[in-house]
Amino acid sequence: MNRRVVVAALPGIVGMLLDAARSSAADKHRIAFLSSLGFAPGSNAGLIAAGITQQLAKYGYKQGDALDVVKLGAGGRLADLPRLVADVVARKPDVILTFGYPAAVAAKAGTTMVPIVVINAGDPVSTHLIQSLNHPGGNLTGISDVAGELAPKRLQLLKEMAPGLKRIAVLWNPNDLGMTTRYEASARVAERLGVNVVPVGVREPEDFAGAFVAMDHHRPDGLLMVADTLTTLHRKRVFDYVATHRLPAIYEAAAFVHDGGLMSYGPDQSETEASAARLVGRILGGVSAADLPLERPTRFSLAINLKTAAALGLAVPPLLLAQADEVIQ
Repeated sequence: MNRRVVVAALPGIVGMLLDAARSSAADKHRIAFLSSLGFAPGSNAGLIAAGITQQLAKYGYKQGDALDVVKLGAGGRLADLPRLVADVVARKPDVILTFGYPAAVAAKAGTTMVPIVVINAGDPVSTHLIQSLNHPGGNLTGISDVAGELAPKRLQLLKEMAPGLKRIAVLWNPNDLGMTTRYEASARVAERLGVNVVPVGVREPEDFAGAFVAMDHHRPDGLLMVADTLTTLHRKRVFDYVATHRLPAIYEAAAFVHDGGLMSYGPDQSETEASAARLVGRILGGVSAADLPLERPTRFSLAINLKTAAALGLAVPPLLLAQADEVIQ
């Protein structure tokens, strides 16, 4: 090609490249993850956020190409959530995904314009996050809590691990309305099954010592820990207590079992990731969050830590072991 032709064509080529870059930037979407804790590798929120990001690639939203991802966590400092929401909104995301009830409440209070997808936020109807599961209204949708359905199964599994279970301690944070609904569902089920409930509420880190003393006075046969910001941050103290007293305990997610907890039963993580990605994909495609019914988990996973069981002096029943989806040696 003649050198003059090339030189003459350069401005047009550069212009086309700039136009393409502008078009690509305009087509790029941004999602923001918000947690009252954080997204450390291996954490429940961290694993789910990574899974959702990977799932979104199936809808054409690949991180780095068509998708920007922002992750902000309060590190347990709930008072920081309104500031973090303001920071998130200032970044102009297309969707905010929240983990836990406090983050969901803060996001809802902080914006009526940005669509919100909530995860692990308790019963969103009874906590007044939405109007109804089928017609959430406003700018919020997500994955519904099915604590009432999970509570019987968790108690059944704990009774299989400890057949003599007659009294169960339920550890939860009464300041977290979303988790209080989980406690209430578990307490109702326990009563129907003839299991006495020892309610152990913790609102501050200093409350754990008193909670353990209360359990010493009213010795339970097992424990169910409801996971919120506070109990998750102090899970190792719970692990130490149940280990010292050789108490079988069940948790709500496999992340606790990976950390040393005995067993967990909860929604299948891969399904949670797929459901959240599907909701985000539809919102990015132009559907209003108000018109998206909340997704319901349909698959559930049992995880058992055999090392912890041995330390507690528990022999895991073969039939229970056969039910496990994940066994940690």
